[in-house]
Amino acid sequence: MRIIFRYLKPFVPRMSLGLTIKFTGSAVELLLPWILSYMIDEVAPTKDMGLIALWGGAMVGAAVAAWVTNILANRMAAWVAQHTTQAIRHDLFAKISQLSCAQVDAFSVPSLEARLTTDTYHVHQMLGMMQRIGVRAPILLVGGVLITLTLDPVLTLVLVCTLPFIALLVYAVSKRGVPMYTQLQQSVDSMVRTVRETISGIRVIKALSKVDYEKERFAGVNDGVVEKETRAGVTMALTNPLMNLFLNLGLTAVIIVGAFRVNEGLTQPGKIIAFLSYFTIILNAMMAMTRIFVSFSRSSASGNRIAQVMTAPADLQTVPGEREEGPDHVAFDHVTFSYGKTDPSVEDISFRLKQGETLGIIGATGCGKSTLINLLMRLYDADSGKITIGGRPIASIPDEELHRKFGVVFQNDVLFADTIRENIDFGRGLSQEAIEKAARCAQAMEFISGLPEGFDHMLTSKGTNLSGGQKQRVLIARALAGTPEILILDDSSSALDYRTDAALRQALRQEYGGITTVIIAQRVSSIYHADHILVLDEGKELGYGAHEELLESCGVYREIAVSQMGEGA
Repeated sequence: MRIIFRYLKPFVPRMSLGLTIKFTGSAVELLLPWILSYMIDEVAPTKDMGLIALWGGAMVGAAVAAWVTNILANRMAAWVAQHTTQAIRHDLFAKISQLSCAQVDAFSVPSLEARLTTDTYHVHQMLGMMQRIGVRAPILLVGGVLITLTLDPVLTLVLVCTLPFIALLVYAVSKRGVPMYTQLQQSVDSMVRTVRETISGIRVIKALSKVDYEKERFAGVNDGVVEKETRAGVTMALTNPLMNLFLNLGLTAVIIVGAFRVNEGLTQPGKIIAFLSYFTIILNAMMAMTRIFVSFSRSSASGNRIAQVMTAPADLQTVPGEREEGPDHVAFDHVTFSYGKTDPSVEDISFRLKQGETLGIIGATGCGKSTLINLLMRLYDADSGKITIGGRPIASIPDEELHRKFGVVFQNDVLFADTIRENIDFGRGLSQEAIEKAARCAQAMEFISGLPEGFDHMLTSKGTNLSGGQKQRVLIARALAGTPEILILDDSSSALDYRTDAALRQALRQEYGGITTVIIAQRVSSIYHADHILVLDEGKELGYGAHEELLESCGVYREIAVSQMGEGA
């Protein structure tokens, strides 16, 4: 929670003012039973209506002052909680954006989403409650006890005897409750992950008639969340009835002892009535502190989860490296990498590309094609080997400079709910000329010009109002629009027909001939023109060379080519 309270520092002046107002209101509220006691024991016996009206007016004034100050302080508390949580959420989002892919994999996307939404909400609730009730309740509790001491010390001691039992109860419940809320949030992460998987794969689920199966799978995860929330809720709910029991036992003892003391003339009826009022105030303050305790327990677990992300060490840092002179623009030198640091996903991969050359990568699903792209863009660091761009080790190139070199279309890329122009520009401030040139090369102008709004046509999230081929062409246009040094097309033409695919390759050679290109494809027709072709199988290199060379030297490549293009391949 330390990192959460750090965000409160800019709001300390406003918090201090709000807490001062809250303190004043609570103090005024504590005067009401004392005034009532004084009126019953001292003013009423005089039968002076003017004096009674005066003290009655004082009670009304105190009640109005307490009401106004509490409302004002609560509004200020809500403002501080809102803006503090806004700052936390902003920095948490920025930190998530800076996490390496390995760190995102470790936290998991559903968990990061839950930390950014549910956990920050719990923190927001706690910050608001701590300022509203967290100040008022202790003041009423301590102030009530101190005032009762002035009224009747003996009765106060009867009340104070219940406090050790309450303190022991709070300690015992908190020791069990906080870990339970941590487990609950982990279960929520699992539920979010299940929902994401179901929504992402809804078409496959419906096509394979697996709706009932997914319902059962979600029900299992949902039941787990309910079970953990029930256990945590039941554990924390013990505080209310047990605290009520202790306090009401104390109240009963106060009434019994007070009756004897009034009968013996040791105290006055007004003081007993005031004492009962203060006891009610103390009871409500204790119940409020119980709610604070429950909220703090939950937010403490959430705060720790947020802190885990915020304090995650910077990964993939830039390290010094010497530049090597040579003709190679992109080079892999005996690169090996594994995601789980066990079995290598790619092993001992080497290739070299000169400026403007094209590399085609082909192989079975899961053979490591996309992994090579991730390593080239330094989304992950290789376990061993060396990767250079322009003779510079990629680890020595600052992230912003490195990523500006690339134009990339990933296998599962995203279009945003915005215009086609903005999806191509992607916030880079590109000229209309550059956007149109990229769209023409990507073969997207054909359908864009046919839309009533043209480039201002609004897309839905993930581009669901475009066909698969249209989405791929917009994505390719986005990659080309920034005129990158290196163009990466990761299975980005799978939805294009052969004629469009061929036109795209020709346009790339004519319009963007100086760009080094890496193409990952399932079709030989998409890469047979490449200067170099890398054939992968289970992360290992089976063949490397031009199309004609591989037809003679690599049986796997020849088999793929013949099956797709016939014997004349």
